[in-house]
This record gives sequence, structure tokens and C-alpha cells, in this order.
Amino acid sequence: MVVEEILRRLPSLNEGERFILGIDGLSRSGKTTLTQKIQNKLQKASLPVVTYHIDDYVVEREKRYHTGYESWYEYYFLQWDVQALKGGLFKALEKESGLVILEGVFLQREEWRRFFDFVVYLQCSRELRFSREGEGTRKKITKFKERYWKAEGYYIATVDPERQADLIVKSPS
Repeated sequence: MVVEEILRRLPSLNEGERFILGIDGLSRSGKTTLTQKIQNKLQKASLPVVTYHIDDYVVEREKRYHTGYESWYEYYFLQWDVQALKGGLFKALEKESGLVILEGVFLQREEWRRFFDFVVYLQCSRELRFSREGEGTRKKITKFKERYWKAEGYYIATVDPERQADLIVKSPS
């Protein structure tokens, strides 16, 4: 149902045209799963689609941990090379044709939002997202509180992704 709703909102593209769809949401909200479902549906219909994952552009560990900044700041501001993404990946996307899907957390940041033609935001409670983590990972609750949840709170407070998104989708439980 959700996939069909998203696809209904996308334009028909002529040869050489491009449309960039962003799948945004917080950690473990279901972004990758939704992206895969959209991609599968389009491929079954023989429609061209290219998918990118922002996590493929995470910088080396030493650039995002123990940098002297607070842990949440490292996650939000240092996890990805923001300028390289802006000047590299996002510029390259402008040369693609067909439907391009970019999936990842914090996609509606000011530096990146203008590159998208349409953004879907996956709404999912912190409790559900945390329950999707592995048992060993859930034992590191302090890391979640200090790194991930504070960065997510910053994103919600400063960017307001639900207000900016073109479509809000509730993540299935």
C-alpha cells in the first residue's frame, strides 16, 4: 500500500529526464526496507531506477569518534563528509536520468534538501526503532542517549523533517 502511494505521487519521466526521490527517517525507521520495496516494484515493471545509500559515504572512524566534540555532534556533523557529498554525490545525481532514490538519515539537512524533487519521511517511534536493534547493541543504551538520540533530537528541532517532507509514512511495526 505504502509503495503504491509513493509511486502514484511520482511523475512519469520522459527519456533523459531525472527525478530524485529521498527516503528520510531516523535510524532503524525502515528506510532501506522501503527503498528496496520501491526498487523491486519498479524493476518488475521494467522501469529504470538507481539507488544510493548515504551510509555508503560515512567517513573513517577516526574522523567521527573521539574528535573533541560531543558524541551527538560527531554523529550529526562529522559522520559524513557533508561537503564531499554536496559537491560529489549530489552533483553526480544531477547528471543521472530516470528515477534516482537516495536513502538515509538526516537527508533534509539544509545542505542537501534542495537536491531532492520529493522526500518521503518515515515516521517511527524511538521505542520501535530501538527494539529493531540487536540485543547486544541495545545494551549500549548510553551510546544511544548521548550520540544517536541527541543528534536525532537536534535534527527534529532544527530541521523539522516532518514539516519539510512531501509525504510522511508511518513505519510498519
